[in-house]
Amino acid sequence: QVILVESGGGLVQTGGSLRLSCAFSGPAFSSYAMAWFRQAPGRERELVAAVDWSGRNVRYVDSVKGRFTISRDNTKDTVLLQMNNLKPEDTAVYYCNADGIVRKFWGQGTQVTVSS
Repeated sequence: QVILVESGGGLVQTGGSLRLSCAFSGPAFSSYAMAWFRQAPGRERELVAAVDWSGRNVRYVDSVKGRFTISRDNTKDTVLLQMNNLKPEDTAVYYCNADGIVRKFWGQGTQVTVSS
């Protein structure tokens, strides 16, 4: 089984930074594309950033381009989301996602709150 555990969320002021971490427990981490999603109250869950198995190919939603960076360390089975210049509209629960050929897995989420 694959288990994902997010950490690093919290309360930060506008313009501040946070780094989210997703720990992957299970086999074959490098076979999964990894992604971060977020969901704010009353809004649909949206894809924030994604990275392929190699870490070389990344994608971001337009609203975070230039501010967020997704990365992975296949030697530590970890995916990170560095979030800089945070805005109140970034407030949401952030979820780690592992996307395999056959199955997908989700973490429990970590709350990010950006105050003005």
